[in-house]
Amino acid sequence: MDALYPRLLVTRFAETFGFYRAVLPALTGATLVKGTPEGPYANWDVDGQAVLVLFDRAAMSATLGTTGLPARPATPTQDTAMLVLRVGDVDEALALCLRHGGVLAVPATDRPEWGPGLRSAHLRDPDGHLIELQSY
Repeated sequence: MDALYPRLLVTRFAETFGFYRAVLPALTGATLVKGTPEGPYANWDVDGQAVLVLFDRAAMSATLGTTGLPARPATPTQDTAMLVLRVGDVDEALALCLRHGGVLAVPATDRPEWGPGLRSAHLRDPDGHLIELQSY
């Protein structure tokens, strides 16, 4: 049983699905268990435990009865959540993500103030969700 796992609500399902299908196996060892680019649902597991789920934002808003509300704020706001992936090599992981549609937010940087030997990079998936790649 999965105790807790992130479920991203996405507007650009096919593009976001393609991004995670390309990068999750290499970065986390996750395998696609269910889903196709057509959506509305996809999930990846590691050792039988859910790692990430994508769900179509329109399908969720229909379930909640919030289809009349905007999908995104009208003006830019600060992020409210972030996926963090611990990887062996931040620079290689970042290059992989960028090749598959990720958008750079902050280049790979050593961050000793965050922890001994910590290196991180920040990017956004095709739907705009913030991701931190880190190694230490």
